[in-house]
Amino acid sequence: MDVTDATFQTEVLERSLQVPVVVDLWAPWCGPCKQLGPILEKVIGETNGRVLLAKVDIDQNPGIAQAFKAQSIPAVHAMVDGRPADSFMGAQGEPFVRDFVNRLLPAQELSELEGLLAVGDEPSLRAALELEPDHAAATVLLAALLIEGDEPGGRDEALALLARIPETPETRHLMALARTEPVDDIEGRLGELLVSVKADDESRQAYVDLLDILGPDDPRTADWRRRLTSALF
Repeated sequence: MDVTDATFQTEVLERSLQVPVVVDLWAPWCGPCKQLGPILEKVIGETNGRVLLAKVDIDQNPGIAQAFKAQSIPAVHAMVDGRPADSFMGAQGEPFVRDFVNRLLPAQELSELEGLLAVGDEPSLRAALELEPDHAAATVLLAALLIEGDEPGGRDEALALLARIPETPETRHLMALARTEPVDDIEGRLGELLVSVKADDESRQAYVDLLDILGPDDPRTADWRRRLTSALF
C-alpha cells in the first residue's frame, strides 16, 4: 500500500499493533529503490498478510521522511506494536530481505497434533494417533509407554502399533523389548538359546531380540553376534 503523511498514523502505526508493517522509503528518481521495491513486494507478499508493506514516496511525504530521519534511500524500517523494530539501508538482495522479513513473522502456534505430542502422556498420544494413525513419533512414544507400563495386553498392542510404521533401529529395539520378558542374566540366556538357534525360529528370534536390547554400543553385542553367525553357518 502507498502511505502518505496523512495516512501514516492509521495505515502504519495502528496497523502495526496487529501485524508487523515494513515501511519502504523511496523516491521515483532513486535507481536502487527500483531494484529493492520488487523484492520487498515479492517476499512480503509471500507472507499472505502476516507482514504488510507500506511504500512511502519521501518527495511527496516529507513528514514521514523527517520522522525516520532519512538521510539516504532506500531505507526500510519495520514497525511492530507501534514502534520501530528493525531497519536496513541500501538495495539488498532477496536472501537478505527474506531473512529480515522472516524475523518479523509472529511465532506460529503449535498445531493440535504437535501440542498432543508435547504433552506426551498416553491419552494425548492416543489422541494424536486418531488424528494421524501412522504418525511415527507418536507411535514410538506410545509403544514405549505401553512397554514400560507392562500392563496386560500392553506389549501386544505396542507390537501391533510398531508394525504399522517403517522399521528403524529404534522400532527394532522397542519390538525386542516388547517380545522379551525381563532377563537378569542376558549372557546366560544368550548361551542357552545359542544351542538351538539354527533349528528353531523362535530361539533365533529371541536371540536376535536380546542383541537388539543390548544395542550396538554394548561391547558384548559384537561377540555374541559372531557366535550367532558361527552357529548358523
